[in-house]
Amino acid sequence: MSDEKKKNETPEEESSRRDFFKTIGLAGAGAVAGAAALVTGSDEAEAKMTFSEYFQKNYRLMDDAEKKEAAARMEKRYSEEYGKKTRVGVEPAQEGVLFGYALNIQKCIGCRRCVKACVKENNQSRHDPEIEFIRVIKMEKGKFSEAALTKGGYPDGDYGVQVGGNAYRNAGYLLEGQHYYDPPKVPEKDSFYFPMQCMQCEKPPCVKVCPVRTTYRDPDGVVVIDYNWCIGCRMCMGVCPYWARRFNWGAPKLPKKEMNPDTHYMGNRPRMKGVVEKCMFCVQRSRRGRYTSCVEVCPVGARKFGNLLDPNSEVRKILDRKRVFRVKAEFNTYPKFFYFID
Repeated sequence: MSDEKKKNETPEEESSRRDFFKTIGLAGAGAVAGAAALVTGSDEAEAKMTFSEYFQKNYRLMDDAEKKEAAARMEKRYSEEYGKKTRVGVEPAQEGVLFGYALNIQKCIGCRRCVKACVKENNQSRHDPEIEFIRVIKMEKGKFSEAALTKGGYPDGDYGVQVGGNAYRNAGYLLEGQHYYDPPKVPEKDSFYFPMQCMQCEKPPCVKVCPVRTTYRDPDGVVVIDYNWCIGCRMCMGVCPYWARRFNWGAPKLPKKEMNPDTHYMGNRPRMKGVVEKCMFCVQRSRRGRYTSCVEVCPVGARKFGNLLDPNSEVRKILDRKRVFRVKAEFNTYPKFFYFID
């Protein structure tokens, strides 16, 4: 404020201005105290977070040195907490890579090995509840058929690739059936299986509604979450057409002996209470040239994963040569998760 303006203020106005800034100062102190209380609070996971970790920047605003520093803090904390040397990777999206997924729904036998492998790889809560990123929907044969699809090839230029003229597009059908089951012996007679997980949309509605920009789409097509900045509002869950996100109502139950120590900041590092999580295409694996855990474990080879920009990749060959469709394509989210039929 200028000296001239201060001179013209009445004593009451001056006092009011001082009280205002005093209130702001107290509020700021209260916010810091509140955050400190969270750091030292009763929740075990939050109690072990350092003050620096609690107040670190959003990951995508950090420079390389800050990312490595943040990862080092977490490595130290996780190593002490779980009693094993833990790695927290910060590998960025690779240039010239756009990850895509294709699943042969005629081959899937409903064994749910992909579900269990994902839980184990990605440090998800094991019980009460067990959080599962993948759903395998069991339906009666005849509920889903080729009649539910309408022919209509995708336009040139989608994701920078040409997927062929005989692709199929979802016409808008319901996926009704059992979402959680313990298969006695698979495949079961007269049953059909339809796995679903995060579709890593090219135009993800979850990103648009996030009020703190903690979720965003990386250049390799993976929609990621910075858990440290998630406020748990669950707006992303409300707009996802695929029910792909999960919320931690309580502290995740992750036994120390079952914790996977090979983690990534944007992927499978242990989460905390009150945040949303989901499939990240196993970035701790895929960004180092490995298949996702669900692809590796599938006993019938129904799952394919690779670079959509590489014409020689498995997933591109499928898109070019098979009858392909995407679930709920009418929402114009442009999923990078495709289904195909031999």
